[in-house]
Amino acid sequence: MLNTRPFGLAVCGVVAWISASLPNAAAADVSIGNTFALNQVLNEFVERGDYPFVYARIESFEGRVLYEYSTKNELLLPDADIDGQTWIRIWSMSKIVTITLTMDLVEDGIISLDDPVTDYLPELRGLTVASGPDNVRLSSLPENAEPCPLSTGPAASPITLRNLINHTAGFHYAVTGIECLDSLSSAQNLPGTEDADEFLDRLSALPLVHEPGADYFYGLNTTVLGMALERATRSSLQELVEERITKPLRIRGLQYSLPDQASLLPYFTGVSGTAEVTTPETLNIFGGELPRYDRRNELLLGGEGMLATADGYADFLRMLGNGGMLRGHRVLDDTSLSEMASPQTLINNPAGYNGYNLWVTNGSAPDGQENLWLGGGYESTHFWIDRENEFVGVIMSQMHEPPAAEVSRDEAFRAAVYENLVR
Repeated sequence: MLNTRPFGLAVCGVVAWISASLPNAAAADVSIGNTFALNQVLNEFVERGDYPFVYARIESFEGRVLYEYSTKNELLLPDADIDGQTWIRIWSMSKIVTITLTMDLVEDGIISLDDPVTDYLPELRGLTVASGPDNVRLSSLPENAEPCPLSTGPAASPITLRNLINHTAGFHYAVTGIECLDSLSSAQNLPGTEDADEFLDRLSALPLVHEPGADYFYGLNTTVLGMALERATRSSLQELVEERITKPLRIRGLQYSLPDQASLLPYFTGVSGTAEVTTPETLNIFGGELPRYDRRNELLLGGEGMLATADGYADFLRMLGNGGMLRGHRVLDDTSLSEMASPQTLINNPAGYNGYNLWVTNGSAPDGQENLWLGGGYESTHFWIDRENEFVGVIMSQMHEPPAAEVSRDEAFRAAVYENLVR
């Protein structure tokens, strides 16, 4: 019943390249052999009209670019030069940044994952939980049962920061597939609020999709987590990102606001069966406005609101893959990273399990690899971390609802990478 999903054209390509031998023995044996095969995978998805462009980048943990390629639809983007410095709306790839901040603050003793969220966000006292006819939980309704009209009752359990980090708190997007619940979310227009205070006031009027701690449901949980971090530290998420991640690690290309003189790519959709320019209203995740990227914006959405370049985001991933350290500065202990990648939710899924919003593979995908750390975003962004072979991968596009394909772009590309990986 509930929608629990985590989310003939001219083509121009930029030539891929391979790095020279890497300096240390652990990574020296890893390179990309037939880069043409990887290019062709990406070209085919653009030529077929599934994406307006695709940019892919693979970096070793030491920062060597092992592969880089950009391909685009010339009719849709005739004047765009898309590369590793292009600013991209990364949506849910923001979540792992907020989770990294959370674990850093836990290590420093500022917060605990078992803290009740109301310790920091008292606006969320008195939340209600939605249910269907006869007070049956929405997740327990038969497949064809009609859930509307909803009934609500008080939440019996407190929400902890751990519930937020694991998507078990019950917060949801406006795309549950239950019209009477989604319409309530749309009416609140959460991203249209001025700041976190107004956001939380409106959010507190919405029922949770399940009792806190009872189920996994992908939604606004990490955004609420980010607001709890702001209250706990009396700093904005942007300040926390700068102070704890980007400045000490010397990362450029990971922030909440668009730099001066920079611009963002258009919104695209594939709902008609091929990529085409669309309006922001088509992206209905909130049922209303979308995140704002102006420097004056005070509403920072820790689950959806960041911008990144592929170069900058790859640096962040290298830190995670390299035991929490980059350029001589440590952000996280390896124990925190192990916890982030340990089984938390969706443990019985046949394709792997979910850690702290990191999907960990079990080898069943077309790439055949176990223990990759994966994530992605609403407009077709994707990343993975390979700790065995010591490299990270980033795939960028800006595309809502790409047409269905027999094999996903990300799985097809990763499979090509490992078929042509020279160890």
